[in-house]
Amino acid sequence: MSAAIPSGPHPAHSPHSPGGGPFLSSCPVSSSGHRSIPPPSGGLRFAGYAALFGQRDLGGDTIRPGAFAASLQRLASAGDNLPLLWQHRPAGRIGVVEYLAEDERGLRVIARLHHADHPVALALARGAVNGISFGYRATRFMAVPGGRELWEVDLFEVSLVTRPMQPLAQVHLIS
Repeated sequence: MSAAIPSGPHPAHSPHSPGGGPFLSSCPVSSSGHRSIPPPSGGLRFAGYAALFGQRDLGGDTIRPGAFAASLQRLASAGDNLPLLWQHRPAGRIGVVEYLAEDERGLRVIARLHHADHPVALALARGAVNGISFGYRATRFMAVPGGRELWEVDLFEVSLVTRPMQPLAQVHLIS
């Protein structure tokens, strides 16, 4: 059963203060430094960014605003949800992406792990894992010195990872 997710930017996000806003200010901070979001029924839920616009990643790619728009539209038209994987492993499906949208900062993700007692969920709750990444194919890009500017990408999956290619792509909220 999935929780109702608002359209547009999530109320916990404020473009002026990462992780700020009135919704978040009422959420307690855990010992790992993560804030908690109100829980849905079942599993462990988290929110964060899988990509940040204008920030070069460790592979030299820079994602431009709007790069996910066509892929998100195709997913919405088909009624598809992306899988949540562990470390990009297809056999490591650990949950489902409940909400995925571009905002001013990047690609905002809200996802739910199927089982709160799964080792990945326990590591996430402890703060031992906090990276988010995504599987994609670049469909429109421009080569630049030291990498690429990605203007359009086709999304395949979202993953919790120990070390994301974009170091700032992290979990910000956990419930």
